[in-house]
Amino acid sequence: MSSYDWWTAAIGMTDGKRELSREEMSKLGIHENQPECGYYRDRSGKAIAIFEQDGEIVALAGGIASDPARAWSFGCKFPVTYEQYSAVAERGEPWPDEAPPVAAGDNLSDDPCEALKQELEGERELAEQFLKDGITTKEQADKAATWAKRLGTLSKKADDLRKVEKQPHIDAGATVDAKWNPIRDDAKDLSTRLKRHLDAWLREQDRLERERQARAREEAERAQREAEEAARAAAASDDAEAKARAEEAAEQAKQAERDAAERNAQAGRTGAKVSLRTFVSAEITDYDALLIALKDHSEVKELVQSLANRAAKSGVVLAGMKIVEERRAA
Repeated sequence: MSSYDWWTAAIGMTDGKRELSREEMSKLGIHENQPECGYYRDRSGKAIAIFEQDGEIVALAGGIASDPARAWSFGCKFPVTYEQYSAVAERGEPWPDEAPPVAAGDNLSDDPCEALKQELEGERELAEQFLKDGITTKEQADKAATWAKRLGTLSKKADDLRKVEKQPHIDAGATVDAKWNPIRDDAKDLSTRLKRHLDAWLREQDRLERERQARAREEAERAQREAEEAARAAAASDDAEAKARAEEAAEQAKQAERDAAERNAQAGRTGAKVSLRTFVSAEITDYDALLIALKDHSEVKELVQSLANRAAKSGVVLAGMKIVEERRAA
C-alpha cells in the first residue's frame, strides 16, 4: 500500500515552489513503476493527483483519468501542495509562477487579427502592472519567464497568420513579375545597349561642337568690337549712314553671341531625343584617407558595428575592438 509519505517529504524540501534537484530525488528514492500518492505538476502545467481508490492507485492529469505510471513519470519531479493543486485543478487558477490568465470576454472578435489585438491588449494591461515592480522571488522570476514565452507564442501566431494571409499576394505578385519582368528587363537592356552604341558618336559630335563654339566665340568677340567701334563713330558724327552701320553691327554682334551659345550633341526627334549627360561618381584614390573622412557618418558607424558584431560572434578580435559578453534573459 502506498501512502503520502514520499510526497510529504518532497513538499518539505520544495514547499511546492520548484522542481526537486537531482540530489533530492536521489535522497528520496524514486522508482519509475511505483507511483507515490500525492499532488504534482507536469511540464505542460497539468495538475496531477495520484491517490488510492478501491485498493488501487489511480491518477488524474488535468482533471482526466490517466495511467498512474505515466502521470507519475511526468510529474514526480515537481510536487505541489494540496492548496496549489486545488486552486489549479478545481478553481481554474494559474500556478503561482505562471502569468495570470487574460480574460477572453464575451466580445472577442471573429476576425483573427482583431482577436489577437484584443488578447494582446489584455496581456499588456497585466504585464505593464507586473513590470512596475522588481523581481525578488523565484516565483516572480518564473512568472516573468512563462509570461515572456506566452507573449512570444502570441507573436509567432500573429506572424504565422500574417504569412498565411500574405502568401497569396506574394504568389500573385510572383506570377505577375514572371509574366512582365522578362519583357521589361529585355527591353531595358536593349535600350541601354543602343544608348551605349551612341556614346562614341555623341562624344565626337560634342568635340566638334566645342570646336565650333570656340570659333563662334571668337567671331562674337570680333563682332562685338566692331559694334562698339561703329557705335563710337556714330556718336561722334551726325551721319545717318554711320548710325545705320552701328545698328547693323550691334545686331550682328547679338547674332554672333547667340551663335556662340552651347548646343548639346543629341540624336533622335522630339520625344525620343538622346543626348550626352554628365554622371557624377567617385573614384577612390586613397582608401584609408577616405575611411578617415567618412568615419563619423552614421551609415559607416552602423556598418562597422555590424561587421564587428559578426567578428565577435565568430570569436575574432580585430584591431580597435574587443569582445564583450552580456548575459540577458532569452
